[in-house]
Amino acid sequence: MARILAIDYGRKRTGLAVTDPLQLIAGGLATVSTSELFDWLKSYTGREEVERIVIGEPRQPNGQPSENLERVKQFVNRWRRAIPHIPIDYYDERFTSVLAHQTMLDAGLKKKARQDKALVDEISATIILQDYMKSRKW
Repeated sequence: MARILAIDYGRKRTGLAVTDPLQLIAGGLATVSTSELFDWLKSYTGREEVERIVIGEPRQPNGQPSENLERVKQFVNRWRRAIPHIPIDYYDERFTSVLAHQTMLDAGLKKKARQDKALVDEISATIILQDYMKSRKW
């Protein structure tokens, strides 16, 4: 089996999470500058076997598209043209930032650590990946 990689795409920073090769455990991978994301992913998928990418689909609580959705779609289209052998799927990311902050509180992180937006992005990507993995279970 190969890994599944999740993306919490942001205007400035993008959080990444990945499964182990057996797809049992999801863990944070990195937070990268969005301007460097495409090249970073090409490099990573050249080193690691990735079977699928899951990208958070930004929507407002009422289900309407958020202002970031157009940027996400542009990235997905670019990926699909350049790297068609690794599929990329959308997954609802509503409330992942709220859940990420709650996870940080539950873990006992101090206020300064909770203000680390890069860590929030990475945890959000992990939550997207965990939810995606749960949705695939029978």
